[in-house]
Amino acid sequence: MLILASKSKARKKLLEALGVKFRVMPARVKEHADAVRHPARTVAANALLKARDAARRVKKGIVVGCDTLVWQDGRAFGKPASLKEARAMLKRLSHRPHVLYTGIAVIDAASGREMTEVEETRIEMEPLSDREIAQYFRKVSPLDKAGGFDVQGLGGSFIRRIRGCYFNVVGLPIARLRVMLKKFGVSLLLVLCGFAVNGCSTEYNLATHKEDTMMYSTEREVAIGDSLAAQVEKNYTVVQDPQMNERLDRVGAKVAQASDRHDLTYRFRIIEDPKDKDLVNAVSLPGGYIYIFKNLMTVADTDDELAAVVAHEVAHIVARHSIKRLQAIWGYNILTILAGATKNAEAAQGVQMAYAFLLSGYSQEDELTADGMGAIYAKRAGYNPQGMIEFLDKLRKRQKKEPPQALSYFKTHPGYGRRIRATKEALGENIDFDDFIDTL
Repeated sequence: MLILASKSKARKKLLEALGVKFRVMPARVKEHADAVRHPARTVAANALLKARDAARRVKKGIVVGCDTLVWQDGRAFGKPASLKEARAMLKRLSHRPHVLYTGIAVIDAASGREMTEVEETRIEMEPLSDREIAQYFRKVSPLDKAGGFDVQGLGGSFIRRIRGCYFNVVGLPIARLRVMLKKFGVSLLLVLCGFAVNGCSTEYNLATHKEDTMMYSTEREVAIGDSLAAQVEKNYTVVQDPQMNERLDRVGAKVAQASDRHDLTYRFRIIEDPKDKDLVNAVSLPGGYIYIFKNLMTVADTDDELAAVVAHEVAHIVARHSIKRLQAIWGYNILTILAGATKNAEAAQGVQMAYAFLLSGYSQEDELTADGMGAIYAKRAGYNPQGMIEFLDKLRKRQKKEPPQALSYFKTHPGYGRRIRATKEALGENIDFDDFIDTL
């Protein structure tokens, strides 16, 4: 029997999701408070204190104790005591990288054998404004969360990059725990555990020229895309205009063929928001789905311009930006998306969260990468890559006349000058002084 010496809801939920049989026995100890000098030693010592407390109350069983703290610039952050403290804490953490330490202690209650280890994960967030923090706190209570936010929920949308174990940020570094328990003769290699922990593969991405650690095969990525696409088509009207669809399919097919990824089928569709028919935007989803808003088709009135927009979205799919963001933020929770077609309430909620998360836009870094890659793909496909510059110039002029909509191409992408530079750099062109001036 596995015994969890913690009352953490996140840790309990993680083990339940992995199908692990265990019981909860919260520790009743006073924790060490030496984190300012030794954060790693402190979490290890506290985890051992908790495990020992629970082990003394049972005759047999494998006891797991944990302790977590957030560390930034020589300061430790725990759970905020008030909303004022939570606001100050979250704002500070969002503006500079921080490290999350988790100590794990495993004890065999029968023999008294002990083992402790520490997992360390670096987190980088998008800088948050006071308004964004206030909006978040209206939906999520920060008082029971270390650092004031939940990485597996809405707080996950704040995170730009996680370096290390995602599960550590959720509350329990499963991979490290699995190795520790194995030394005690306990196996966590159950169906879901094997998928989430050992199912990752490392592959070289031809587009980004980097090693990517992927938790999902192309087949699973397409399944996730199917669920998200159903959500998009539920919320928007799919445009059936034969002429417009023929144009998009023709341009899309050429761009897709010129891209660096051919292990999936690209699907191009035109959609329209019944409540805002002037919306100009494009959206890409895992598995090859690309949606172009009807009004964008009108604004991009040359095939060169349309090809540039399509190539940008294809580049997101080639680089797997959406699937990497989802696996970095939600980890095992994304499994619920695969059952999105069922009537399971948790699955439906998972689809809704992922859908809203992806439509809120990629990181600035991902957008600029897609600009550079997209320019190359458009050129390979036989189109003039300057089409993107021409298209952006049109949108810049439109923006001067009216404010952008919530999901407009301006709202979810970097400034004009930065995008021009990214495009020119990818094409090996000279960068002018004007290109360093962001006019958006």
